[in-house]
Amino acid sequence: MLRANCEHLRYAQSMERRHAKSIAMLSLALAAASVAAAHPDSRCTCRNRDGTKYELGQTACIRVGGASYLARCEMELNVTTWRKLRDGCPEA
Repeated sequence: MLRANCEHLRYAQSMERRHAKSIAMLSLALAAASVAAAHPDSRCTCRNRDGTKYELGQTACIRVGGASYLARCEMELNVTTWRKLRDGCPEA
């Protein structure tokens, strides 16, 4: 009977270790997923022709060759770029 109790205790300890490993792996996977889903680095900026920096998501009036348009600073293929929203700029 003592031998059966020892085997049961070893089995229980083995299961506890397996559960602990499973929980640790799940925690790491969730942490990695949250890092991947985090917002882009705030150091990523777009620059207007006058040198003004804009963070991702900000909009600006871009003037090129006599034409102007409203654009938003976005990330495309790991490079910041201006995405044209519409022709012309809002009047202040």
